[in-house]
Amino acid sequence: MKNFNLLIEHQCPQCGAPAVLKETDRLFTCEYCRVKSYLLEKDFFRYMLPSSAPEGKKLLYFPYWRFKGMIFSSTSGKVLHKFIDISHQAVISEYFPVSVGLRSQALKLRFVLPETKGRFLKTELTSKKAVQVFENQFIRSLHGPVIHQSYIGEMLSLIYSPFYVEEKVYDAVLNKPVSLLLPNNFSAAAHDDDRPQWQVQFVPAICLNCGWDLQGDRDSLVLNCKNCNSAWRPSGKRLKKLKFAYMLSNIDNVTNMPFWRIKAEISGIELNSFADLIKIANLPKVVQKEWENIDFCFWVPAFKIRPKSFLRLGRNMTLSQPREKLIPELPDTRLHPVTLPVSEAAETLKTYLASFMKPQKLVLSKLKDIKINPKSYLLVYIPFEEKHHELTQPLFHLAINKNTLRFAGNL
Repeated sequence: MKNFNLLIEHQCPQCGAPAVLKETDRLFTCEYCRVKSYLLEKDFFRYMLPSSAPEGKKLLYFPYWRFKGMIFSSTSGKVLHKFIDISHQAVISEYFPVSVGLRSQALKLRFVLPETKGRFLKTELTSKKAVQVFENQFIRSLHGPVIHQSYIGEMLSLIYSPFYVEEKVYDAVLNKPVSLLLPNNFSAAAHDDDRPQWQVQFVPAICLNCGWDLQGDRDSLVLNCKNCNSAWRPSGKRLKKLKFAYMLSNIDNVTNMPFWRIKAEISGIELNSFADLIKIANLPKVVQKEWENIDFCFWVPAFKIRPKSFLRLGRNMTLSQPREKLIPELPDTRLHPVTLPVSEAAETLKTYLASFMKPQKLVLSKLKDIKINPKSYLLVYIPFEEKHHELTQPLFHLAINKNTLRFAGNL
């Protein structure tokens, strides 16, 4: 599978040594000083392409919105899904390329910092409107009405590409013109500047509870402390303690896969208990009286995987409504990293509902009026048995192809 990850040149925040990060990297371990740091994301990252312009050229950095992630579209009869990686002008102009093309994947980028030299154009297209542009491009390829859309594992960023102007607009990466001869009334000064004051913030990867080093993979959104049995996730400018548990099992050779168990308030449809789920999904079970007292919860993978597998795993777990005993500790066996935040998992709830509602005509008539308001969540590690080609969970009849999981690092 093609690598869709950006590569970013940076420096260790502790010793200043050079480093290359993937755009999905959050836990950074310096190869020189061995200090662990965690990269925090305030809203979205701002990157710049490298310039090879001749000395003395006045660089003009033109902004592009870039969206990468999975789109799920609920239509009449099924849920369609697609992975996209696309960019678009953040300032509408006929003189600059419409997108950055493939160069963001081919070249090493850098973070835009306050000390970065050059003139940066201010975005005119907001991030919300940019997402609408990407959404409309996808909708045009579909047949029939789209009732609901959700974006999962989405990464929105700004990429600044360098140019300079000399009768024509020149691409400062290739030093080649990208426009025809400019008209006399052309002026880059017609666009506002946006002097970068954005900071890239790292925090020490140290447990705030006991002071030990936190553990996790380089793309982990949750860090664990084996010393005091705690888990931490990014929240604003710091790390925040997270509630978690794992499911007991007698499985051998275990890999614990993380899932978000989300309790939500649902209006527009009766879905409060396991008994309600049996009726709405038309499951082949006889409703038991005690099932009316079992709260309904959504179960969403807390890890990125291809859209088809992501939908299947969450749907099957939600229909199973696991009720096995949960232990509020870290298991001793291997943990798969959490790579999907609960905020994005919450965006999938209506998509999952559309995937199991029966009959399907209910989706058309009711889905738009259904409101889902997440109220509480718990990170739960589910034990999977590691086999030669796949991970299996016999209790819930789940299987994950190991190659599919390995390639998920590119999503």
